[in-house]
Amino acid sequence: MMDWCRHPKIQRAADLLAAGEVIAYPTEAVWGLGCSPFDEQAVLRLLALKQRDYEKGMILVASDIEQVEALIQPLSPEQQCTLRDSWPGPRTWLVPDLEQQIPAWVKGQYSSVAIRVSDHPLVQGLCRAFGGPIVSTSANPQGKIPALHQWQVRRYFGDSLAAITPGVVGKNAKPTEIRDLLSGQLIRPS
Repeated sequence: MMDWCRHPKIQRAADLLAAGEVIAYPTEAVWGLGCSPFDEQAVLRLLALKQRDYEKGMILVASDIEQVEALIQPLSPEQQCTLRDSWPGPRTWLVPDLEQQIPAWVKGQYSSVAIRVSDHPLVQGLCRAFGGPIVSTSANPQGKIPALHQWQVRRYFGDSLAAITPGVVGKNAKPTEIRDLLSGQLIRPS
């Protein structure tokens, strides 16, 4: 299997993320838009591209549990176990940000942060090359169908993105399930 972390175009995309740019990349079910979660201008640019409301918040995607360890460490042992047992995989959890580690421009109006540890090899490689989790939101303007192919990403965003990585979406038919870690409530079915 290819080590996407070492792929020149993935390394370039990671450098662009670090420089505050917005990129597109394939995820488990759809193409995603991403940027550094700690660069407010990058997040605001991504939201403008999507025509998405700031208050809705966005998902962080990571390559492995170690990239989000600081966020899950303050949780109870049972909550940590729930997360560890479900990752990597197509489940996004709303996790309480008990130590306020994630900026409001990522969380929106919420006190929790949406986190997924991906099992998509390219996403894992991109996050490893970047050195941490990245913002992950579907590559489509608000109200339009999420892009399933590179050509759809180009149609939606033209030259507005710093890069569109190689690769294809995974085998999932729908975007990942989202559950609230505290209540167990299903927020978005898969």
